[in-house]
Parts: sequence; C-alpha cells; structure tokens
Amino acid sequence: MLRAIKAAPLAVRLSLAATVTVAAFALARVSSASDHQDTPEVELKQLNDINDVYAFPGANAGRIVLVLTTASPVTPAQSPTIGFDPDQLYQIKVDNTGDAVEDLVLQFRFDGEGRNQQVRMYGPVTPATAGTVNTLVDATPTLTGATNVALGSPSGIQLQAGLFDDPFFIDLEQFFKIIPDRAPVQGPLSRIRTQEATSFRSPGIDFLRGFNALGIVVELPENMLLPANAGPDPKIGIWATTSH
Repeated sequence: MLRAIKAAPLAVRLSLAATVTVAAFALARVSSASDHQDTPEVELKQLNDINDVYAFPGANAGRIVLVLTTASPVTPAQSPTIGFDPDQLYQIKVDNTGDAVEDLVLQFRFDGEGRNQQVRMYGPVTPATAGTVNTLVDATPTLTGATNVALGSPSGIQLQAGLFDDPFFIDLEQFFKIIPDRAPVQGPLSRIRTQEATSFRSPGIDFLRGFNALGIVVELPENMLLPANAGPDPKIGIWATTSH
C-alpha cells in the first residue's frame, strides 16, 4: 500500500523492488507537507502542489526511476491546456549520506505555456546551497526538449515530463467522512459529502480514477545517485520541492 510520509525524506534501499511514495511541498520560503490538495491554500495553487514522489527499479538492473507528480486532480476539461508553472523551480532531492540533507538535486524548469512547453533538466548535481529553497545550478542542462515526449537515452538518463493518469488510489469521499476537517472549504473538493464515518469502506472507490496529474519521470543509473564509497546495500533519501 502506498502511503504519504509528512515532512521527512524517503529512504530507499536500492536492492529492494518496492514502490514507495513521499510528498513534500515548498513555496517561496515556507516548507510544509502536502498531499493532493489537502488544504484550501494548496487548492488555490494547483501547479505548486506536490502530490507524491515515487522510486522504483528501472527497466534494467542497476537503474532507478524517480517520479514526481503535481497539480492533481487535473480534470478532463483542464487536460488539453494545463502545463507546469514556468515561474517554479521543480526539484527532486537526494541524500546519499544519511543526514537528511540533500547531496544531489535534479532540477527542472519549464518554458512556454500549456501543452506546448519545453523542459530543461539539470543534474543530478551538487546544489550550491542546501535547504528548503535552492537556486538553479549554474550548469548546462542535462536534457532539454518538449514535454509529453520521452527524452534521453535508455543507457543514460531518460526524462518524460507532462500529463499522466494519476497513479494514486484513494477513497477521498470516505476519507473526508473519517476526518472532516481535512476537506477544503472552497473549490470543487469542498462539494464532497462529509458525513462522519469511522473506517474505510470495502471495496474502496478510487476517487482519482479519470483524473490526471502532471508528472516528471526520470530513469537513470543508480550509481549517478551514490557516493563513490557506497557499500553493497546502499540507501538513499528522496524528496521533492517546488519554489520560486
């Protein structure tokens, strides 16, 4: 079962074949966790909202896939025109020394609007400074190209940024019945009924079925994320931020 971990890096043992997820959110110089528009403030800033961060084995041995999803739920009406925020710096951060401070970052900037955007990826590279907000590294982009298409090489770094079916499963209506104060007070999610309940129903109803999310998907060799002295069973921490 996937679960969101609040305000903490995600630890991933690279020898495990499990899918895991963590969510984190940063805007300007304020940092807090978020999960699929779970507060009215986040609902008003859809493109800045980080939903989930996933890590799982790549297509071949020795490769890893990192996924950052944002802006969910993207409705069918929004899907033809939605794009990443060009004013935001999207980042996936990697701690490979166990101190919960990023040693490497993968940074993403977007140019243009809607479905006709170009993406620039930087890294993995050591950031100039560590913390909630990083500046864009002074480097040549690792990959550039259009969104919604696969970029890069199967033997090196591959990237696809764009619109995807939201992979997260949640019975949101029942969740708001269990914890009514988590329901937004405005916007479309505020119209979900919030009668009290004490447990999830079985079978659950996938509220996000039919909704999309913006996603940044990167596959790369594991050794690009590891220190030179990595042992036989290395572990890394992964989280993500958005910031101006």
